[in-house]
Amino acid sequence: MTALTLSTSSAATLRADAVVVGVAKGPKGPVVAPGAEAVDKAFDGKLAAVLETLGAAGGEGEVTKLPAPSGLKAPVVLAVGLGDVPAKGDGYDEEALRRAAGVAARALSGTKKAAFALPVDDAEAVAAVAEGALLGAYAFNAYRTNGTGSAKKGDAKAADKSAPLAEVAVLGAKPRDKAAKAAAERAVAVAEEVNRARDLVNMAPNDLHPKSFAAAVQAAAKEHGLKVEVLDEKALLKGGYGGLMGVGQGSLNPPRLVRIAYTHAKAKKTVALVGKGITYDSGGISLKPAGHNETMKCDMAGAAAVFASVVAAAKLGVEVNVTGWLALAENMPSGNATRPGDVLKMYSGKTVEVLNTDAEGRLVLADALTRASEENPDAIVDVATLTGAMVLALGNRTFGVMANDDAFRTSLYEIAEEVGEQAWPMPLPAELRKGMDTPVADIANMGERMGGGLVAGLFLQEFVGEGITWAHLDIAGPAYHESAPYGYTPKGGTGSAVRTLVRLAERTAAGDLG
Repeated sequence: MTALTLSTSSAATLRADAVVVGVAKGPKGPVVAPGAEAVDKAFDGKLAAVLETLGAAGGEGEVTKLPAPSGLKAPVVLAVGLGDVPAKGDGYDEEALRRAAGVAARALSGTKKAAFALPVDDAEAVAAVAEGALLGAYAFNAYRTNGTGSAKKGDAKAADKSAPLAEVAVLGAKPRDKAAKAAAERAVAVAEEVNRARDLVNMAPNDLHPKSFAAAVQAAAKEHGLKVEVLDEKALLKGGYGGLMGVGQGSLNPPRLVRIAYTHAKAKKTVALVGKGITYDSGGISLKPAGHNETMKCDMAGAAAVFASVVAAAKLGVEVNVTGWLALAENMPSGNATRPGDVLKMYSGKTVEVLNTDAEGRLVLADALTRASEENPDAIVDVATLTGAMVLALGNRTFGVMANDDAFRTSLYEIAEEVGEQAWPMPLPAELRKGMDTPVADIANMGERMGGGLVAGLFLQEFVGEGITWAHLDIAGPAYHESAPYGYTPKGGTGSAVRTLVRLAERTAAGDLG
């Protein structure tokens, strides 16, 4: 991953391939943001005027490259838009800094070192710039020839151009300042794990199936001293995990339930995280229509987020126990696949009539939620690319938050907003539960079509242990980005929910959630 350093050097004297400055949108034209004073001086105080001449206005996501004057060691100046100038007395919004740093890092792909001279008045700003740059520099080249995107082996120039920015130097942040140093270290740990989740989501489904996913978890657990347990198809069948087995029985790649746990000697609370890990979702017998299959490798994004969050908690030494449950299966049609009309007996003992085999995520999550509840954690949060209905409701960038406790739902929404992940609190209307009644079994896996995302949440709630605080994050929209990159968000896997889950662990450790 891209290296990160803190530096007190001047933007004029630090040797780098490019220096990044911020430009904001002012009432009378672009305004050079704090941190770029030395660069502005090299332009004889006319940097804003030069940028305006080149068409820059300071709008969010705007990038302007220009050759550096003789007063700078770096040969290139990259001005990145920060949006509107903040009100007098206010600093720049952390998310604006995070996104601007991400845009700049991506624009500097193929560059060895860049100095970021953005506003960093405090440790929070340092964290935002560092995190944004590290996330923006991400690239997934695992399947490219030579990892370059070039079909010609040995094409060094193509390799250089496609390689992520190698080093980020955040200027104005003192390396010996404890708060700044801690902020940078946290940014590195979190960005590494967000990028781990992105890598997993982007992997081809012929390489990432339940068994190989479980092996990746085992390898990481060994590296970071975490406890891991893997239940294979024999153990799942013997244990009565009807949801996981029912979804996975149509595939040649059998299902797995993975438990990965981080414990801290001083922890007073335990948070359980449950992730949907459908490594490929064809829809099963209820086959998805043409045009809906191409991105279904991303249906394990919830499990990836849970896995990455547990590792991040371990790296950061958070004083809370975090247990991750990964419900892994491949949903495929075959002569052995579950049929619409079949009844599955779940791990909880409840029976479920399967009306649609493409509503499979809730089935594997149900078993994992019941199993996680047996350990009586203080809270359970499940994460899943669960419903297209949630995408219709909230769009492609916002995930829904549902919970059996209003205060917990509000806390998760606020945490998501705090770390820069777009979220929205959603209800669990009791009247929608009746739609899942069936004369055949205890509950059906489908209910009313309208409000389908909420129906899915109500289904999951049935499998949460009594008295346990629980929340459900439906990340179907933001988990996989199909359009052009923006801010620090790449095309493809995004690592959605990792930052929210990590902050949840930190807030729980600090006692901020009651």
